[in-house]
Amino acid sequence: MTFLELAKRRYSCRHYDTRPVEKKKLDLVLEAGRVAPSAANVQPWHFYIFRKHENIKQLYEAYTRDWFSTVPCVIVICGNHRQSWKRNDGKDHCDIDIAITTDHMTLQAAELGLATCWICNFNREKATRVLGLPEYLEPIVFLPLGYPLDEVNPGRHGDKRKTLHEIITSDIP
Repeated sequence: MTFLELAKRRYSCRHYDTRPVEKKKLDLVLEAGRVAPSAANVQPWHFYIFRKHENIKQLYEAYTRDWFSTVPCVIVICGNHRQSWKRNDGKDHCDIDIAITTDHMTLQAAELGLATCWICNFNREKATRVLGLPEYLEPIVFLPLGYPLDEVNPGRHGDKRKTLHEIITSDIP
């Protein structure tokens, strides 16, 4: 499979089989996140892994969607704002670094036949409480991980994405 084929296979899954994700596959997904690049190589991330149903139910308090309560695994990706690189004008690159590591994990999962859904629309205060986080660690992404019950349509990019013409400005006509 080419990289572009892999990228087109990744999608936001909301229908998961309840069978557990094998530790070997979970470790590969986490390793893909670990090796992701970050600004100034500070790697300002920390991953919290939830595989026990009773613990995932606690996360459900922060993201109350029915489908989420039955996923077999959730990785909560947190950003460390004390470690993250700041540009001269003060811009904190933590969110950018977390996006890169999350993307690496989602693509690795897709290659392994697993599905993910990048969730940012959760209650931050509740998530922080459930995780017992210090003030400098921010929960940024909930990443469910498991075997999909639905099928991805790689052809969806033909009509659900902007064309290259719409998103490119070039100095060469």
